[in-house]
Amino acid sequence: MLEAPDLLPRLSAFARLLHDAGLEAGPRRLTDATRALTFIDLKQERDFRSALRTVFVSRKDDIATFEAAFDIFWAPPDPRTVAGAIPGRARPLPMAPERAKAWANALGLSSSQMNREQDVRAVPATSSGYSAEELLRHKDFDTMTWEETEQVRRLLEQAPWRVAERRTRRLRAARSGRIDLRRTARHAIRSSGELVKLFRRRPRMRRRPLILVCDVSGSMERYSRLLMIFAHAIGRREDLEAFVFSTRLTRITRLLRQRDLDRALASVSKGVHDFSGGTRIGDALADFNRHWARRVLGHGAVVIIVSDGWDRGDPTQLAAELVHLRRSAHRLVWLNPLLGSEGYEPLTRGMAAALPYCDDFLAAHNLDALDDLGRLLASLDRRPARGRG
Repeated sequence: MLEAPDLLPRLSAFARLLHDAGLEAGPRRLTDATRALTFIDLKQERDFRSALRTVFVSRKDDIATFEAAFDIFWAPPDPRTVAGAIPGRARPLPMAPERAKAWANALGLSSSQMNREQDVRAVPATSSGYSAEELLRHKDFDTMTWEETEQVRRLLEQAPWRVAERRTRRLRAARSGRIDLRRTARHAIRSSGELVKLFRRRPRMRRRPLILVCDVSGSMERYSRLLMIFAHAIGRREDLEAFVFSTRLTRITRLLRQRDLDRALASVSKGVHDFSGGTRIGDALADFNRHWARRVLGHGAVVIIVSDGWDRGDPTQLAAELVHLRRSAHRLVWLNPLLGSEGYEPLTRGMAAALPYCDDFLAAHNLDALDDLGRLLASLDRRPARGRG
């Protein structure tokens, strides 16, 4: 079957798709995949999928990405579904929007169907030069209708989030890197003491965990639903710990782990008793530093605080808690929905007290602003870069 004229080019194209989605799929992996397919019956879809997964997947975290890419590239069209829609998708591909559109065109899919089957009729088309999706990306969350919110929900679920990786202390076998003396010596003993081969190893890579702390007080009420959708979308693909606060702090990580978004949002509504209340940011961060920081801030975590800065508490306490939090986090990012408003200045006492201790100060009023956050998280440095606020 390998002699078929179209299989090898298609296999090479599939490797390029995996590479764009973040998997290791270079020439060596492609060669190994070609060899692996000679040992199976290519007519058996399960064997074909398993052989390629064995070659291209090196980490548990990459399994879902491989399965999504395989379904898009190899699954035959189903006449019962919309053209190009892939049923049973587990998660979207972590790919830049321009690359996703290029692959959608190459594979004969619409750009909206590249990452998830969806109904694009929720947002009407316009006669301007922008598409409906582009107009929606620039529209403020505060002015959206319910139908537009549902469209944003689908776009957030397919967003190409991929947090930068960090080196861990654990090592793994590799073709390049430091010499693994123990493994080399064991192999030499089996070869009567002759040093036949040098084995090498290098640090394992893991994506940085995210800590999301959202303000759900009265002044943030118009953004609360979108923020919870945002948190659920990130939690489906990243190592996320989520908290909300108004007058007190509540952990909602387990509530957001439910696969169904509507059930997750209902659970959050029942579990959080101070939605749309007053705002005491300093008290909430003090509770976090005292009870949660040691549990969740390891392994180079990135802390994202989402708030408009309106605070009824003590600004001195807020500053002190941010100093403590900043020492433990790899990066401290503050998202303010008001930053996208024309003429906005961070003059409220809460925001003025917090700003000197933030590494990054970004807007969070529309999808375009959240894309900026995604690009920031994907390009994080190994070491925290202080003073970039």
